[in-house]
Amino acid sequence: MSELPRFALTGQVALVTGAARGLGRAIALALADAGADIALGLRDKGHDGGLADEISAMGRRVLPLQMDVTRLPEAYAAIDEAIAHFGQIDILVNNAGGGIEAPVEAVTEADFDATWSLNVRSAFFIAQRVGRHMIARGGGRIVNMASQAGFVALPGEAVYCLSKAAVVHMTRCMAVEWGRHGVAVNAVAPTFIRTDGTADALSDPLFEADVVERIAALHRIGEPVEVAGAVVFLASPAASMITGHTMLIDGGWTAR
Repeated sequence: MSELPRFALTGQVALVTGAARGLGRAIALALADAGADIALGLRDKGHDGGLADEISAMGRRVLPLQMDVTRLPEAYAAIDEAIAHFGQIDILVNNAGGGIEAPVEAVTEADFDATWSLNVRSAFFIAQRVGRHMIARGGGRIVNMASQAGFVALPGEAVYCLSKAAVVHMTRCMAVEWGRHGVAVNAVAPTFIRTDGTADALSDPLFEADVVERIAALHRIGEPVEVAGAVVFLASPAASMITGHTMLIDGGWTAR
């Protein structure tokens, strides 16, 4: 080999949606640690839990943005602000997402539309907006947040599951169309990770024991940093031949 793989992101700018807590926070910090400057997409710009200060203390430039991803005009304005401030966006992490729990027979149209808007519609059009910028610049990296729920059926989470399956295939479609422009599009698909969003469910010992059993190889709940590491890899030069791929971070759940 003429050179070794490179993982550093020095000189690059990353936009992370849903950055205030959980996976988004861990991803933003990991990208900053790898050398990137960070645009923080925040549902409430005034409440980032000190994240901007942490990133600034690492010696990186940081820009908090008001960015409720379900409000596309607001999201577009945030993207444009980030480009105007930094001059570029090299990495987009479409992290914001969520869903409702309900059996199929109880799902309302409002439930369905809200989950689809948050997980699919927002990710598609935010990627489109940033993708146009990346195409014009001749390249970039997009990492979408899928889920193991896009590969397996989780009882009571049908709408969430199908929305994340859509993200997986959306990732493939974007990768195939944009590869010729130097834009790589991948996704990560985590299992249950210890975050504020999963804390209530995992507080039930029986539920947690069932989840740990289903994580068939490692038999433990994941940590946010374990997802963040995969995102940094996919955003780095070391992943230059990877696109259209969804990386399962599931401790072996889907291997059984």
